Amino acid sequence: MRTGAIRLTAARAAMVAASAMGAVMMTTSAASARPELVGIAGDYSPGTIVVKTGERRLYLVLDGSHAMRYPVGVGKAGRQWAGTTKIDGKYRNPAWAPPADVKRDKPELPDVIPGGSPRNPMGVAAMTLAGGDYAIHGTNVPSSIGGYVSYGCIRMLNTDITDLYERVSIGTTVIVSR
Repeated sequence: MRTGAIRLTAARAAMVAASAMGAVMMTTSAASARPELVGIAGDYSPGTIVVKTGERRLYLVLDGSHAMRYPVGVGKAGRQWAGTTKIDGKYRNPAWAPPADVKRDKPELPDVIPGGSPRNPMGVAAMTLAGGDYAIHGTNVPSSIGGYVSYGCIRMLNTDITDLYERVSIGTTVIVSR
């Protein structure tokens, strides 16, 4: 009898704690949000990364109806794209060489910014995407998360790219939609 009451009380305490955490999470900005376990609709294979540009969210599909959701920064107007590709490389603290279009717009940029530099826009990790100059990468400018800010890359908080980096491998399918 007492054991049942303790279980019920513990369950209620857990629900209250979860509700309080949810309320706290709802009041945080996109730049400080943690990945969330959410439902996802669509015919995606587990392990697929789905980027919804209009939502500025990245989903890592866990099973037929669940995904981890992360806030991201995406391509600004005229720099957005959609399609299906794969991760073709994974790098920790990568150096960054500005692509030609970035260098043309910002000629003052050095030819290479070393990995680990606070000026490096790749943050702590990057996963390059096959078929182009794009990557899913971290950022040293957390306030850019949630915006239309890049030349086509998908930006994540450094803590989030670290989490995603550990969950996926080279060859992972990436679907980007508007």
